[in-house]
Amino acid sequence: MHASQGRSAGLGLALASAFAFGGSGVAAKPLIEAGLDPLHVVWLRVTGAALVMLPVAWRHRDLLRRKPALLAGFGLLAVAGVQACYFAAISRIPVGVALLIEYLAPALVLGWVRFVQRRPVTRAAALGVILAVGGLACVVEVWSGLSFDLLGLVLALGAACCQVGYFVLSDQGSDEAEPADPLGVIAYGLLIGAVVLTVVARPWRMDWSVLGGNADMGGTTAPAWLLLGWIVLIATVLAYVTGIVAVRRLSPQVAGVVACLEAVIATVLAWVLLKEHLSGPQILGGAVVLVGAFIAQSSTPKAASPGPVAGSEQAPSEAELSEDGLSAGRTAT
Repeated sequence: MHASQGRSAGLGLALASAFAFGGSGVAAKPLIEAGLDPLHVVWLRVTGAALVMLPVAWRHRDLLRRKPALLAGFGLLAVAGVQACYFAAISRIPVGVALLIEYLAPALVLGWVRFVQRRPVTRAAALGVILAVGGLACVVEVWSGLSFDLLGLVLALGAACCQVGYFVLSDQGSDEAEPADPLGVIAYGLLIGAVVLTVVARPWRMDWSVLGGNADMGGTTAPAWLLLGWIVLIATVLAYVTGIVAVRRLSPQVAGVVACLEAVIATVLAWVLLKEHLSGPQILGGAVVLVGAFIAQSSTPKAASPGPVAGSEQAPSEAELSEDGLSAGRTAT
């Protein structure tokens, strides 16, 4: 009885996390279109979340001594890299497309396993990669000569590559007697990401007056400060925390699959709120990307596993660390 209730609660939290992450792009794009630079939006998001997570960072301050490389890598790739590339991408291409491309990350992890770690992968895992790439071809409509903004596509792929770092780093030290607490890693990743982004984004050049005005969401006006509050509190802090609790109540495999719904949620929200309509082939391609991501993610082994990639094994997903992802979308997604 209690186990069933715990699983139901965990599933609800995982869905809440996917919804929160999926809404980040929908809230950020109107701010970018209102006049804020994508890097400035990323800086506001990461810095705001880092301030909220300061008490958690203080509680886990021993991580600075124990895991400095892990914290630095997580801050640079999983926080600054993913979100900067993703937000820059959505300033040029639709939110749903950017996030679907970012979800090539589970397939790219297999490339890391096969060609960097030089470990074999199963046919199921390879099938996941083929499906994801084929679906991506439909999403960007390659038959029309890449009508999408090429730089936007490259930036979205950059977010996917940074997401790979999220997956790889999330497995570091997981087999140790005293592994790093995910909440502490997230808190310090946000702090380090905020420092890095301060240097890169130069927020003192930001047009702060935009935050006092309104932004357009597909014909509907919304206060800019409210959208920013959503990005910081809901799409970052709440998304990470609910993701972590969900993983503790569910298996990492179940939580990871639910987290992949972030791409679907983002696409639907962008359709409804931003009027970003996708064609039939793009919708079909997006579904294929997700199926390929599911297969690839569920077929990636733990770093300590000596055998081939098995369909029942899985690398830590963005949801498992938080969760990302780490997106990202998740982006950062």
